[in-house]
Amino acid sequence: MSILNSLMAEEMLAAPVVVAQQEVALEQPMAELVSQLRRRPPDVVVTCARGSSAHAATFGKHLIERYLGIPVSAAAPSIASIYGRPLHLKNQLFLAISQSGRSDDLIAMARSAKASGALTVAIANAPNSPLAATSDIVLPVGAGSELSVAATKTFVATVSTLLRLTAAWTGDIALNSAIGRLPQRLTSAAMLDWGAAIEILSAASSLATIGRGPTLSMACEAALKLKETCYLHAEAFSGAEFLHGPVALASRRLPVLLFMPADAAAAGMQQLTASLSRKHTPMLIAGPTPTGHVHLPVLAHDQPETDAVCLIQSFYALTLRLAEHLGIDVDRPRNLRKVTRTR
Repeated sequence: MSILNSLMAEEMLAAPVVVAQQEVALEQPMAELVSQLRRRPPDVVVTCARGSSAHAATFGKHLIERYLGIPVSAAAPSIASIYGRPLHLKNQLFLAISQSGRSDDLIAMARSAKASGALTVAIANAPNSPLAATSDIVLPVGAGSELSVAATKTFVATVSTLLRLTAAWTGDIALNSAIGRLPQRLTSAAMLDWGAAIEILSAASSLATIGRGPTLSMACEAALKLKETCYLHAEAFSGAEFLHGPVALASRRLPVLLFMPADAAAAGMQQLTASLSRKHTPMLIAGPTPTGHVHLPVLAHDQPETDAVCLIQSFYALTLRLAEHLGIDVDRPRNLRKVTRTR
């Protein structure tokens, strides 16, 4: 099957339209949510998610902590679904993020959070799902049906929803304007040629994906997609966390894919790049690239967080080409199905 005829390619290319159209459906529930948050600001935000949605939650953590100064923590769904232990969340914000809204452990955690007095919000692509029914407010990401096992447009739509929540909550005009430019930029990002990475990645047995700040969640999502679509083991790290032990792995045998942030976090990532270069580590760098390493082109800088979303769109296009090169059908990855239900 040609990658251009795959469901994954079709859905990836639909993401810009989804982002452009989601504002209307989000207007009323977003206004209600922001009104409650401003009337009673939470001391903490708790997220709950699995898979790509968990990576979106990591992006939400960056946004909320960066722009609102409110700490964000990820809850372990098993605390509710297996151990039956309630968390003390009265008057706090609980964000459950799910594509299908049908995972039993997330539903149990949302039900427990609501019973404890939290304001529960479902960010979901299925507004009529059990998770949505359990929550106080539903923010529909509006991606429509997604048939490809590997989520692409739902991930982009979810992080776009989190961007819209942050912009509405803070009243940040610049961020809101950048969201308005995002659909066209996503279209352009999908057209960027990251083919220079294929030779290194197709020969690798394992690699590290690294990001920081707004790009950490993109590195996490990239590692998952490499496993799902290309059967390539990849592990994601923060640029800082990589230095706390995992850097011992750095060698000619471990390629590193770096998602360079376009904000203050870039300085530390550039230092890491220099350090890995001295260790002769093969590097694929999405962003400014020192001589001697593989450059993956990126769009001109616009806004750090929306720039990060454009990076993952370019990466999705790369995974399609890499999977084709490896002879893998991205729409039928082994051992996987579209909806994973866990307890």
